[in-house]
Amino acid sequence: MSDIIKPLEFVTWFRNASPYIYAFRGRTFVITFDGEMVASKDFPNFIHDIALLNSLGIRMVLVHGARPQIEQRLKEHQSQITYTNGLRITHKEALPFVKDAVGHVRLEIESLLSMGIANSPMAGASLQVISGNFVTAQPLGIKDGIDFQYTGEVRRINHKAISHHLDHGAIILLSPLGYSPTGEIFNLTAIEVATAVATSIKAEKLLCLIENRGILDHKQQLIRHLTTTTAKKILADQKSLDEESRSDLKRAIDACQRGVRRTHLIHRQTEGALLQELFTRDGVGTLISSDDYQNTRQATIDDICGILELITPLEEEGILLRRSREKLEMEIDHFTVIERDGMIIACAALYPYPEEQTAELACLAVHPDYQNMNHGETLLKQVEKESKKQTIKQLFVLTTRTLHWFQERGFKPASLDKLPTSKQSLYNYQRQSKIFLKII
Repeated sequence: MSDIIKPLEFVTWFRNASPYIYAFRGRTFVITFDGEMVASKDFPNFIHDIALLNSLGIRMVLVHGARPQIEQRLKEHQSQITYTNGLRITHKEALPFVKDAVGHVRLEIESLLSMGIANSPMAGASLQVISGNFVTAQPLGIKDGIDFQYTGEVRRINHKAISHHLDHGAIILLSPLGYSPTGEIFNLTAIEVATAVATSIKAEKLLCLIENRGILDHKQQLIRHLTTTTAKKILADQKSLDEESRSDLKRAIDACQRGVRRTHLIHRQTEGALLQELFTRDGVGTLISSDDYQNTRQATIDDICGILELITPLEEEGILLRRSREKLEMEIDHFTVIERDGMIIACAALYPYPEEQTAELACLAVHPDYQNMNHGETLLKQVEKESKKQTIKQLFVLTTRTLHWFQERGFKPASLDKLPTSKQSLYNYQRQSKIFLKII
């Protein structure tokens, strides 16, 4: 199979990606990855993608891990390796090897970033990479009778210094080390550093490259999006997740609860995982958000373009009646929409006839990419809820192609004389729409 992208496929992809390119310019992302990723043969491709994101105006803080590199150094020097509750106890004699391993990893990343984007006009482009003592740490201390010695925890982040360098176009590279005011060095976890930084600089996203595919449901299918509330319920189910996935989800929930709006868990071995997650509509990982990035709400005048983009193909097929932009603007208060990450993916309109205590459900449309996901059902429930507030006792629809869908949801066939008189006079005999009623 040819690797060459067909022109029309490229155009479609670029058009779909362009809203995200625009939206992310000037935004701040914290990206964390482990030492296994640094050691992989695909790591140069990941750094290539980082350079590309930088060229698109995305502000980035990179936080790397170094666990396998540290363990290798410790084994080479026959130094003790002890873990408790997933944390390595860093003995005094092990600290020099920790610093050595972390330093080598950081230098390797900096050298790759210095290449820019290879085999492109940006090859050799100067990417400013800043590392420094931005993380103040303190000892983890003694827990359950165990002294963690030089294993520490984040005390504070110098967010002003980080923001200053980001404002000047630099990429910030942080290691899993922190420094105390007395000059001591402590071994930290990359995810703790990343979460603390993302919180302190109010980052738009925390992107975690992980070993697993993401969070899977009981059918082993990837869950694309979770709110923190839903994520906690999944976490409470002891049987549904393996230990590594539980750990990843706990950290994502913690990040959101500490102020990060969106945390992404992304399988590091997926080719171009970072780009696919950021520039495709549903991504390739699991998004955990503190607020639901998909919501059902009353339409506003700002939604006109999104609604038109959604319904125009259906109008061209004759499924929906044509509505001009002017008509939509006049009737926008009748519309309910489902918005997903800034995109209108479904809509419906409610036209009440108060005197007859009836209302028309019209212009029910769902984007092709989001069909069979109960969005139509969601809109119908919302319309019924709004109807009851207005003391509407029955809904009617006129449809040519979705008869069974409405019948399955309690609508019954009806004759023209069952409609409000004013609606009867507007009936289009050429379309021969079927009429259905539902008592609510």
